[in-house]
Amino acid sequence: MTSVEVLVEAYGRLPELVHRAVEGLDADQLVARPGGSANSVAWLVWHLSRVEDNHFADAFGSEEVWGAGGHADRWELPLEADDTGYGHSSEQVDAVRVASAQQLLDYFDAAHGRATELLADLEDEDLARVVDEDWDPPVTLLARLVSVVDDAVQHAGQAAYARGIILGRA
Repeated sequence: MTSVEVLVEAYGRLPELVHRAVEGLDADQLVARPGGSANSVAWLVWHLSRVEDNHFADAFGSEEVWGAGGHADRWELPLEADDTGYGHSSEQVDAVRVASAQQLLDYFDAAHGRATELLADLEDEDLARVVDEDWDPPVTLLARLVSVVDDAVQHAGQAAYARGIILGRA
């Protein structure tokens, strides 16, 4: 198995994790914040989708699905268009609202679908390419892709846990 095949396998597990955390929840449940201050399922899935979308667009020199796919306009969030949720305050977490689980999944599926397309075109030798010179050492494509999938899996797990609390089955 090649390194790219391992990445494709890891990213391939995200849709099931995300869909299971979101499906069947209504708009109020999606934005409920366990304990009154934890991140909501909606924020967690929006954030992991935004990070995947943003980081892939940056690493591959493509447009973000968030803007190019019209999701930013449809969501009408009171946030900057390039906001990915990093460092959000409690008020900003509250601002990430959705009308339905489908709205949330439509964006995740679009962003993740684009990421999957980009992964499919990779060769192992591409993974050594430097994608961010602002760090010491500079960040390679491999490091960026591992970082994104690691972050996404953690947030998907947090969303599943929040779902359990919201439904009373922690």
